[in-house]
Amino acid sequence: MSTQGDDHTEPLTEAVAAASNSGHCITIAGSGSKLDFPAKPERVCTAGHEGVVDYRPDELVVTARSGSRLRDIESVLEGSGQALPFEPPLFDGRGTLGGAVAAGLSGPGRPWFGSVRDALLGVTIVNGLGQRLTFGGQVLKNVAGYDVSRLMVGAYGTLGLLLDVSLRVRPIPQTTVTLARECVPEVAAALTRGLLHQPLPVTATAYCGGVLRIRLSGSNEGVTHAGQSLDLDLEVEDDAFFQSVRDHAHPFFLDPGRLWMLSLPPGTAFDESDTLAEWAGARVWWRTDAKADAVREQARSAGGYAMPFPALPGEAPAPVAKYMRRVKTAFDPANILNPELLPRAD
Repeated sequence: MSTQGDDHTEPLTEAVAAASNSGHCITIAGSGSKLDFPAKPERVCTAGHEGVVDYRPDELVVTARSGSRLRDIESVLEGSGQALPFEPPLFDGRGTLGGAVAAGLSGPGRPWFGSVRDALLGVTIVNGLGQRLTFGGQVLKNVAGYDVSRLMVGAYGTLGLLLDVSLRVRPIPQTTVTLARECVPEVAAALTRGLLHQPLPVTATAYCGGVLRIRLSGSNEGVTHAGQSLDLDLEVEDDAFFQSVRDHAHPFFLDPGRLWMLSLPPGTAFDESDTLAEWAGARVWWRTDAKADAVREQARSAGGYAMPFPALPGEAPAPVAKYMRRVKTAFDPANILNPELLPRAD
């Protein structure tokens, strides 16, 4: 990918400004890899608005346009031995940088490498009034006070159309090894709880289909020593499993049925079929046809909460929805940006 790429800043800004002047609602989308919007004339697409604007490997910072494909950005970073720390899903190569920020999705290493919000340094957006605004910065020490840029994480384009995004990056570990062991949920939960209290280079865990997998990343010596110190009769695998989970390409994600994302206390033994537990048990994907109230109650009984995936309109709890609407009013007073994704008022 070119380090400059195609700049569609003016056409995108003009499209939002025209919608603001006319009062017409618009749908903002990248490649459409996460949410399937119905096609309509008011769709504004960031595809083609791509390229790395600024990359400083020595400062671990990259700035790129929102329509850039994640796989292309990672290819540029890989040339300097670096990567995006939050491991966003690539969605068969269709995932874009703007979509990763808008959806706020982090991959298997999130508890150890940080989330999208942790990596975000600054953004340039077009708000609902057609104004181009810049928040945050392009260096780690430049972000002070209220970090408005991080409001864009998980907002699904309801606050503004992302133009440029600045992110912190990380060095790629020298080596990565995946260890696997067949066990029941209670044993998997106990083992992952124990891992959290040991100085080991763990960068991912997952329990699916009766198999616990632990990913170790770091120096050759550190990973070898950690694998030996675990002493758990573990089988060594390559990183294909965690890559497939990261990209939502694992067969689990391709099965039919409604998918839920549960946030639970680390080390929770969530003993249900059709589940995939990540983050030392803190995130559980559950595919079930059970009613929404029953799913949420089961998550509450385990000490957490549940959300459908992808997020649907009106699904946010009432207190959260209230504040989301207040922020929405400040950025998009006429409610023209992705109004389908804003939680409904009570």
